[in-house]
Amino acid sequence: MSALNGLRLQFLGATGTVTGSRYLVEFRGRRLLVDCGLFQGLKQLRLRNWAPPPVPAVSIDAVLLTHAHIDHSGYLPRLTAEGFRGPIYASPGTAELLAILLPDSGRLQEEDARYANRHGFSKHSPALPLYTEAQALQSLAQVRPREFGKAFEPVPGLLVSFSHAGHIVGAASVHLATDAGSITFSGDLGRTDDPVMLPPAAAPDGDVIVIESTYGDRLHPAAPSADQLCDVVSRTAARGGTTLIPAFAVGRAQAILHALLRLKAEGRIPDLPLYLNSPMASQATRLVHSHIDEHRLTDADRWDLAEKVRYVRTETESRALNRPGYPSVIVAASGMATGGRVLHHLEALAPDARNTILFVGHQATGTRGATLLGGADRVRIHGQWVQVRAAVAAIEGMSSHADRAQLLGWLATLHRAPRHVYVTHGEPQAADSLRQAIEERFGWPASVPEYLDTVIPEELPCRP
Repeated sequence: MSALNGLRLQFLGATGTVTGSRYLVEFRGRRLLVDCGLFQGLKQLRLRNWAPPPVPAVSIDAVLLTHAHIDHSGYLPRLTAEGFRGPIYASPGTAELLAILLPDSGRLQEEDARYANRHGFSKHSPALPLYTEAQALQSLAQVRPREFGKAFEPVPGLLVSFSHAGHIVGAASVHLATDAGSITFSGDLGRTDDPVMLPPAAAPDGDVIVIESTYGDRLHPAAPSADQLCDVVSRTAARGGTTLIPAFAVGRAQAILHALLRLKAEGRIPDLPLYLNSPMASQATRLVHSHIDEHRLTDADRWDLAEKVRYVRTETESRALNRPGYPSVIVAASGMATGGRVLHHLEALAPDARNTILFVGHQATGTRGATLLGGADRVRIHGQWVQVRAAVAAIEGMSSHADRAQLLGWLATLHRAPRHVYVTHGEPQAADSLRQAIEERFGWPASVPEYLDTVIPEELPCRP
């Protein structure tokens, strides 16, 4: 079979960065996009969101999603606005989360554009959203849920199946099989020891494996992360401050609140109020009740999340948290402090030395989270410089991503050696470190692709 009629893979994102997950698969003249995420962090990456897609949106036949996080799904409304009219395939949990995340993303972008125009700090006149809430809602009409473990055929001759990835509710690894070769996309892999989510399923065999590397160069700390969380919250409360935790609305917000509730029940932290200030996270928390086969939470755990956390729903309630008047813990999106209500809390709380800003996940290069963790004494928010006198801390052990050993462990579940492994979705050091580890442990050829690199699986050398 000629390469023209065979299977081709092109890397349109998640190269040299942990954001912008997008992979183009071409088969016999048909085009599939695996993931459709927003680029975040450095400006040169964010500008790709505004540039025309490398291939016309109208030429794409279907989209396959690994999960609902915005760096994997957040470009969908823009893609549909550019002319994409095909189906968007996702697991049931991901489909439900998209109905929460995408409209919220559009709404936040509209709010940010209005705020920029009102205060005149944008370089563009007028500032415009990448897409609107209405466009996000329109894109949802194209979502087609598919069950885990049940193969389907989005285009003739290409079979797709989803397997559990364990990262968040609905997270999947994606396997594509054709007579010209097969490709497995890990998606974002969860941890084998995650306190909330069940571990990933075994890796589906593929001629080509595309694996994430967010934590490809490190191991999660052996010390229990709950001990570190206890220490930070207790010390902050002792000096009369508030602990502000930027967290991804889906996955980490629920895990952090679960850990805090346990610490309160054990008497290890003061009986202070716990706030979740994200309408999106509040809705996502309710989804754990309908997907009990994907997580470890008991009925009692789910009741505690519903009844013992104070959910902040209105802007008035949100503004009141900027001057709480007593020690508290506020969990707010987004996890890298790139947008959302957490920015208003940072403006109000960062200048006060009694408070703590606590990060609990990976901070991509160029994000405010990375800037704060780098020791900056001021940070730019809404066009203004904000002094940072609050303590800034991080707990790496609370990430929902598999670490280096767990990523290698997932690869070890393959029944046959792949022809090649491509390491993506990681900062350059993390990706290259995992590449070396794969070659040393398994003896498989592995590489870190560049933006727009193309692969033809049937032209790769066969492995014994």
